[in-house]
Amino acid sequence: MYNKVILIGNLTRDPELRYTPSGLPVARFTLAVNRLKKKNGEKNDVDFINITAWRRLAEICGEYLKKGMPVEVDGRLSIRSYVSKTGEKRIAVEVVADNMQMLGRKQDNVKGQAVEAEKETSEEVPF
Repeated sequence: MYNKVILIGNLTRDPELRYTPSGLPVARFTLAVNRLKKKNGEKNDVDFINITAWRRLAEICGEYLKKGMPVEVDGRLSIRSYVSKTGEKRIAVEVVADNMQMLGRKQDNVKGQAVEAEKETSEEVPF
């Protein structure tokens, strides 16, 4: 058996990309994940799951992910305890991401359209 978590949800805010003192990239963000629909038609409950990504995945998340985007994250569940500045014992629960997949429709962008237009005009057309 092993610790494996797979989540699909929407980002609640843009990822926060930082670097450790040794220069290691780390990105943190939160996913809003719906629970299964209730049979009686009531509104779904939503869980807010903290995600942490490291190294190159952190840089990718920081560059491409934005608030509201649907993503799939798989990784491992991490539960740790610590003592706060006020001396209280706290527990932190998060998913440490191994992989991330952006979901939804691919957004049209001006750069992509310009590249396609350039390809069309650079081909030789017989008269």
